[in-house]
Amino acid sequence: MSKEKRNFPVQGMGCAACVARVEGALKSAKGVCSASVSLASNSALVEYDAALTTPGELKKAVQDAGYDMLVDGSDDEADSEAEAARAEAYNTLKKDTLAAAVLAALVMLIGMGFKDFPLKGYLLWALATPVVFWCGRRFYKAGFSAVRHGSANMDTLVALSVSISYLFSVFNLLFPQVWTSRGLQPHLYFESATMIVAFILVGRLLEERAKHSTTAAIRALIGLQPKAENVRPGDVVPVKPGSRIQVDGVVLDGGSYVDESMLTGEPVPVVKKKGDRVFAGTLNQSGYLNVKADKVGPDTLLSGIIRMVRDAQGSKAPVQHLVDKIAAVFVPVIIGLAVLTLVAWCLWGGQDGVTLGLLCMVSVLVIACPCSLGLATPTAIIAGIGNGASKGILIKDAGILQSARKVDAVVLDKTGTLTRGKPSVVESVWDPSAADVLRDILYSLEMSSDHPLAAAVCASLRGCERLPVSAFEALLGKGIKGEVNGGTYYVGNLELLKEVLPGGIPAETLPLLSDSAAEWMNEGYTVTLLFDTTRVYAVLALSDELRESSVQAVRALQEMGLEVHLLTGDNEVAARRAASDTGISHVHANVLPQDKALYVSELQAAGKKVAMVGDGINDSAALARADLGIAMGSGADIAIDAAQVTIVSGDLSKLRELIKLSRRSVRVIRENLFWAFFYNVLAVPVAAGVFYPFLVSPMIAAACMALSSVCVVLNSLRLR
Repeated sequence: MSKEKRNFPVQGMGCAACVARVEGALKSAKGVCSASVSLASNSALVEYDAALTTPGELKKAVQDAGYDMLVDGSDDEADSEAEAARAEAYNTLKKDTLAAAVLAALVMLIGMGFKDFPLKGYLLWALATPVVFWCGRRFYKAGFSAVRHGSANMDTLVALSVSISYLFSVFNLLFPQVWTSRGLQPHLYFESATMIVAFILVGRLLEERAKHSTTAAIRALIGLQPKAENVRPGDVVPVKPGSRIQVDGVVLDGGSYVDESMLTGEPVPVVKKKGDRVFAGTLNQSGYLNVKADKVGPDTLLSGIIRMVRDAQGSKAPVQHLVDKIAAVFVPVIIGLAVLTLVAWCLWGGQDGVTLGLLCMVSVLVIACPCSLGLATPTAIIAGIGNGASKGILIKDAGILQSARKVDAVVLDKTGTLTRGKPSVVESVWDPSAADVLRDILYSLEMSSDHPLAAAVCASLRGCERLPVSAFEALLGKGIKGEVNGGTYYVGNLELLKEVLPGGIPAETLPLLSDSAAEWMNEGYTVTLLFDTTRVYAVLALSDELRESSVQAVRALQEMGLEVHLLTGDNEVAARRAASDTGISHVHANVLPQDKALYVSELQAAGKKVAMVGDGINDSAALARADLGIAMGSGADIAIDAAQVTIVSGDLSKLRELIKLSRRSVRVIRENLFWAFFYNVLAVPVAAGVFYPFLVSPMIAAACMALSSVCVVLNSLRLR
């Protein structure tokens, strides 16, 4: 068996009923081992036996179900084609929504705000027609397509409700004598028809905007891949300063600092010399490298991260679209009740049975319009998102307002999440005999360097005088040296100190310098020394310090009953120090990007609902894999794109506020859904004439429908 696993873009899905149909079609196709369809990313993650089926046959199975799937070309090419189609569809939806909103407002204004005047009904008809048949055309296309394939969805009920309201209004306008001859008043319901279309289109537009964030992460990751055309494993690839490395491989000759923060999340560039491994997409900063390729194209580490993010986004989301699921049952039930109402009145309604039956059938269809159902969730989501934004919590995926409350495990990255993400001097010890001029010398030497640690040292010596530096030399992986005031000085690590002073720190130098260097290194600090060929003048400890809010934020999460984990690409000593300072007991160091995503998966397999908090490219796969991905606002763009939530200030305590907001939002959603269903359960029998002689005319039914929607919206606004 030759199994393959691919993520295919799917077109034409609009609700959970569509997802179930596409997933069922794929699972029943020959050779398919598993299929998971995501409405959020409009994609299908399919594992299949390539010996038994082909992507073309899978596409045909989806088309037979009434939808379409893009299978030609690579995953990246399919994503590009799907993105172009999505952008075109979104622009069309936006235009239709604007037109429907404007025309529906005019219909409401003229219909409700003006007394009858000649040709008023015909004016309303003229304004309503483009709303129903042009702006609302997608409902007819999707609804009737579902019916043609033996199913029903929310589009089916919307199309039926709009059509009945519209056609009944046209009939009453053209043939009023049918009703007046029986002593009944022929009402027009163009307002209902147009407002149904406008309300649902606004909801669809908001949904599409939220869903688009999932594809942004993939686009950003793909953009990081350097082109490596005509390069094969074993080839030697030259890498110039300032360019991205094209392949995974080993340095044959040369030396440089390489920024690997996209993979490790650590801000300090790594020294690369002969024999060291390098990775595609990392940035060569200063030197020249010759790299022997061993992995190229889709086999590189970066490509693997891209696949992990794509698969995570295509996997089954924990948040279910409850309204769409219920609508799949609700629609045929309401249609059946409407038909049953008509039949019952025709059989037992006497002389006016047909007339009353038709009116009651229309009332049932109008009063049971899914506006309140359709608005119950999105209005609460919109209000909740607005509330979060006012607190600096940017929510890009509306579904997290339902899933955040379920989180019981939080995985934290260290650099840029618990810490500031920028190294700084936290301790320093100077030889008492060192004059102030030595501070100027250190400042001058570091100002001549472009190393990130040099910037941190200069920041701690702000106000010192910059002296002329000659014979400056960067000692790769060790430090720098230069001539200042006629003397040669070195700034660097202990390795450089041992080369210049084989005996280490001289005995005549203050012992505190030696004791401090050893103590700081044991605590996980980065140690830098200033010295010449005779003595050491200063020892500085640099560290990426914790944010002020980190300790309190971790404690607050633990008090809520959440299990907190720390994952970092940093060394064990630094990781244990950060964990000890914040009170985190679950800590793992030296973790690669794929290991972070795997760790999240292991927690999920153990039954945990996992929130991942990070800020780097190396966190993107884990952010996508987690039930809830949260990025720090100061982090990398790809982390922000892959996450569902961005905390603008980088304040980890906002996570507690997010969970509380999720609980409130879910409560409001449940209240909205209860009202929507209670309203329908109560209103439908009344509209059907169960309590005859009390009858509800279609006009009153339309007013009740509007009132139910208003109640839902007002309840949602409490979240603000």
